Amino acid sequence: MSGRARRTTLVITNPHRLQEGPSMPTSERFRPRRLLALATDSFPARAYLGLVAVGVAVLFLAPDSPYAMAPALLTAPLSFLPVVLPFGAGTVGGGAAEAGAAVLWGGWLLLCALVNAAAFGALARRPDRTPSARPRRTLLAAAVDNWPARVYVAVVAAALGTFLYAVLLSPDPGFAGIWPLLAAAPLSFLAAAASAPAEYHSLPWLGTLVFSAGVVLAALVNAVLIGRLARRIGSTPARG
Repeated sequence: MSGRARRTTLVITNPHRLQEGPSMPTSERFRPRRLLALATDSFPARAYLGLVAVGVAVLFLAPDSPYAMAPALLTAPLSFLPVVLPFGAGTVGGGAAEAGAAVLWGGWLLLCALVNAAAFGALARRPDRTPSARPRRTLLAAAVDNWPARVYVAVVAAALGTFLYAVLLSPDPGFAGIWPLLAAAPLSFLAAAASAPAEYHSLPWLGTLVFSAGVVLAALVNAVLIGRLARRIGSTPARG
């Protein structure tokens, strides 16, 4: 009787042992379905995808116009990653090579659009926060509390550091500004436009300061989006 009583007490004091089973995962795993859901289940994400579709239509209808860059700008900064590769959409070498490069570029553009749309979807969702957490701190913390955002911040810091070294210390800066411009795109293009008038000011360093500050702000926005997306994809979904 005493042994049966002890077994009964064990069942009563540990009810969760009977409820948990092999179907309750304890590890965080990446699921492509979650990325696709974030890219399509909110109005900001769908509106962004619609805007990208309009940009692609403009690219085909007016390939020689300045608006043909719209798809690349809208899907930045990931869309500019193939710039460092020796091949791309403008590959020359015959019909097969050009067609293959165009297909790869189109697939990459679609993937970039989905990732950016998922980032907008993650930003549109209300973050999981404790009652004592402040919204501003929670939002900005997404730029540094996960590895994807940290890696992105490191890349932008390296690009901006290269630019500052070339402008301030190198006798020939060349086109060093292209690297922070592409790394913090698309908002970094606004920083470049804002710094252009400062180049003609009596203070020659003013343009560099305006451009650098604009790149930092643009990179911060991108890092927050990357961090929020990493949180949503890496978090364990709630089960009802």
